[in-house]
Amino acid sequence: MTTIAITGSGSGIGAATRELMESQSVNVIGIDIRNAEIQSDLGTREGRQEAISSTLDIAGGKLDGLVTCAGVSVPFDPKLMLSINWFGTMELLEGFKSALAKGDGNSYVVAVSSNSTTITPNIPDELVSCCLDRDEPKAYALLDEIDSPEDMAISYAASKLAVARYVRLNAPSEDWAGNGIRLNAICPGAIMTPLLESSINDPVFGSAIKHLPIPVGDFGSPTLIAKWIAMMLSSAADFMCGSLVFVDGGSDALIRPIDWPQSFTI
Repeated sequence: MTTIAITGSGSGIGAATRELMESQSVNVIGIDIRNAEIQSDLGTREGRQEAISSTLDIAGGKLDGLVTCAGVSVPFDPKLMLSINWFGTMELLEGFKSALAKGDGNSYVVAVSSNSTTITPNIPDELVSCCLDRDEPKAYALLDEIDSPEDMAISYAASKLAVARYVRLNAPSEDWAGNGIRLNAICPGAIMTPLLESSINDPVFGSAIKHLPIPVGDFGSPTLIAKWIAMMLSSAADFMCGSLVFVDGGSDALIRPIDWPQSFTI
């Protein structure tokens, strides 16, 4: 039987993905702070290590797939947001890499990024670089320097941009593609999850979220994103490597229609 691990399996996109995959007779190991087989706090290093070791014990040291859905959004403590969204994601990707390489044929990893990576202005590149360098203390110090009501939005977007860049930088490598692991990311837009509901009700950020332009007309659903993730966990993704799949109702295309793709000069 196919076995996959899903972080953030207790609610939102993670829960919808779990339900869909189990309906396809996939064995799912859920990882969340509550309501999961592995109950760990991915905002701490100890919690991440506990999640990795406990999952590998249940899975017998081998995984066929991984989905990193765990995360928080505004309103939330910016440092803890960065810790969960980025450091929690990165450490589990690294921690499960060997188990994914032991599968029969290809294995599949879907990291959940966000369209905030492209539609949020002025994301500090130094902050994203600190994330990719795995320098937690410096990343938190940079957040302290921002010190504005926008720091939560900056932290969120930076964490998701780090996820996207990790995927692009690592997916084609021998460690990943060379070991039969197809690493890709999905970049959802505004999806009606409990996290989005809390953001909409926030006095600082609620108005901006309500007025986010979505050409197709409404917020997306976790069930819809789960269908895309299921495809990316299947053999349909055998020729996908380092792809960022935007499923955001057209927001990115509307806001920055000619920014990407771009050619480059040799």
